[in-house]
Amino acid sequence: MYYKNILEVIGNTPLVKINKLNPNPKVVMLAKLEFMNPGGSIKDRIGLPLIERAEKMGRLKKGGTIVEPTSGNTGVGLAMVAAVRGYKTVFVMPDKMSEEKRNLLRAYGSKVVVTPTAVSPEDERSYYRVSDKIASENSNSYKPDQYSNPANPETHYRTTGLEIWEQTEGKITHVVIGMGTGGTISGVGKYLKKKNPKIKIIGVDPVGSGYDHYYRTGKMPKLFKTYKVEGIGEDFLPETMDFSVVDDVVVISDKESFLIARQLAGKEGILAGGSSGLALAAARKVIRKLKTGLMVVILPDSGKNYLSKFYNDDWMRDFGFLDEKNETIKKLLNKKLHFITVQSAATPAEAVKLMRQYQISQLPVVENKKVVGTLTESILIKSLYGNSKIPVSVAEIMDRDFISLPETASETQLAQALKEKEMVIITDKQGKPLDVLTRIDFLSNFSV
Repeated sequence: MYYKNILEVIGNTPLVKINKLNPNPKVVMLAKLEFMNPGGSIKDRIGLPLIERAEKMGRLKKGGTIVEPTSGNTGVGLAMVAAVRGYKTVFVMPDKMSEEKRNLLRAYGSKVVVTPTAVSPEDERSYYRVSDKIASENSNSYKPDQYSNPANPETHYRTTGLEIWEQTEGKITHVVIGMGTGGTISGVGKYLKKKNPKIKIIGVDPVGSGYDHYYRTGKMPKLFKTYKVEGIGEDFLPETMDFSVVDDVVVISDKESFLIARQLAGKEGILAGGSSGLALAAARKVIRKLKTGLMVVILPDSGKNYLSKFYNDDWMRDFGFLDEKNETIKKLLNKKLHFITVQSAATPAEAVKLMRQYQISQLPVVENKKVVGTLTESILIKSLYGNSKIPVSVAEIMDRDFISLPETASETQLAQALKEKEMVIITDKQGKPLDVLTRIDFLSNFSV
């Protein structure tokens, strides 16, 4: 069996059980991995329907140009269609989107125009208005406009909603979906409500977007706050957003979104984007309140487009998303292979031999399996050279004033300790020594 082209591969993405990050094992939590689509996101689904609608209406002709405002993923979906059907593409993106996304679109042969993020939709510099201008100034060009095109929610009604219903054998009780254009939640919600009106449709909105305010008041807020999560939330109400199928809206911050996405990779082996972290963070809040059920959370795209952003520790620190107080030193211990010690009764020469053998410059000194001191190169030099009396044992020269920290200590605590001592003894919860960390171990944790 083979497919005639890449577009036939789109859809039928798998449901995968969330285990470690599900805080309520009484309720099954399943993640729909939309990054398994060939272009890497849920937006692959709407690319072909948007273009087929234009072709049927006579709006897009052979050799024409597709112009679209996008956070990146819809652009990829359209770019794949353009490659197969022979169209040109121009995509307009806000400047907060990752460089990986821009380069990805260029890899498909698309032209990318970057616009300011922190402007209103009506501003001439917004990616909505710039795309309008480009489309109007170029003959034989067409703007599908995912924000108003009915093919957007219709696609999710026909495919995504249907798949979820069939994959769960109709047992689904809750679905959690991030709200961007509104196409996914509107289409999926409409289909599932038709199948079973009792199914709860939960929308997720980032802090700074206007959807939650609109859901609760019927009006968009007058003031908006910029946020870092990409491809989600809005500062206006798209025609493709249907709140009649939404049962509740949960608001999630940038920090929550990014930290949960990172945990998803580290604990479940699923590398997903920030909007996936946002959806999963909301799902975790909702599922805690349930007694029974089966929840599906949609993960829209892959984390590969965000390696330079929230998967990068320096980027996270720059924006204050990594709470250093919660960053323990455990990850530094994983890099150490051996806990090398020297007995207090050993000679200095034996200590030097150990240092040479393992290419280390510090040693914990133990006696009866307990750390009683530390030994460094500087101590050995001072003791062995220039002194009339050569020490017989390590115990005579070791530094008894050492510092120990539990493995749960923060990086900040370690940094403070290493300002005073060249090495710090790390212990487990029971006080048993596990390892030593040196200044170079700590500094190696930072990219220079």
